[in-house]
Amino acid sequence: MASTDITSRRKRPDGEAGPVDEKPDDLAGLEAGLDALDAVQIRRTPVREVLLQKVLPPVVAVALVLVVWELLVRAQVTEVYKLPPPSAVWDSAKDMWLAGTLLEVVWTSVSRGLFGFLLAVAIGTPLGLLVARVKLVRAAIGPILSGLQSLPSVAWVAPAVIWLGLNDQMMFAVILLGAVPSIANGLVSGVDQVPPLFLRAGRTLGATGLRGTWHIVLPAALPGYLAGLKQGWAFSWRSLMAAEIIASSPELGLGLGQLLENGRSNFDMPGIFLSILLILFVGIAIDLLIFSPLERWVLRSRGLLVKN
Repeated sequence: MASTDITSRRKRPDGEAGPVDEKPDDLAGLEAGLDALDAVQIRRTPVREVLLQKVLPPVVAVALVLVVWELLVRAQVTEVYKLPPPSAVWDSAKDMWLAGTLLEVVWTSVSRGLFGFLLAVAIGTPLGLLVARVKLVRAAIGPILSGLQSLPSVAWVAPAVIWLGLNDQMMFAVILLGAVPSIANGLVSGVDQVPPLFLRAGRTLGATGLRGTWHIVLPAALPGYLAGLKQGWAFSWRSLMAAEIIASSPELGLGLGQLLENGRSNFDMPGIFLSILLILFVGIAIDLLIFSPLERWVLRSRGLLVKN
């Protein structure tokens, strides 16, 4: 209305102030153009387009890997007992499925990894906020967190076994020592990238202390925090596999790491390849089912991704 009043009182061609005839169509066209700039085009992606762009490429990639694998076996680039054919690995998986142990082995490791990761999130998140917001704490333990993040998680297996014994608590300790620094450092990086204007605006509106952290800092630091979570899961999964391989024991149950170690002990190359593929499959599945939707949600909430 303000813009309409101002434009309606511009000077007439004769120099006197007064209302000027405006073309309603011009104003309507201008408003429609501005609305079009602000609007986000929303459309439903056709099923065929989804299949071509998202499903077909990974399927083709997997098929190519299998073809190359089979060609290498047929070309006898090495002995069969060193590089088994894909059919032998499939037979190993089928035998475990028929025996009812395949899903049990996968779930043993996945349940440990997810529970350990959730514990790492519960510890790493407040620790990251404390390091990011308190200068004294950052100066004291910030370098330690960076050093722990670069330390191979396999180094913690031996002391964890001595401290806690061969049990699930040892597995969780190794996961925490590997994942917590990554999650905390990711959140610290996200908080450091929050524009100061956001913090000043939050303080002006009364969002200080815990309220400001919850409503201003965490949402603004979400991209960095999510990157830290993703890296923390990778560290959790790798730490767990290292712990299961080194601290193999019947009391711990059979996980993917123990399955890989059993294949090495028995010189069962199909079993070894099966273990590697299952470990890789779980990592890809967690990324596609959990972290990829979270990343898309963050991008959409910031207007960086068109909703399909």
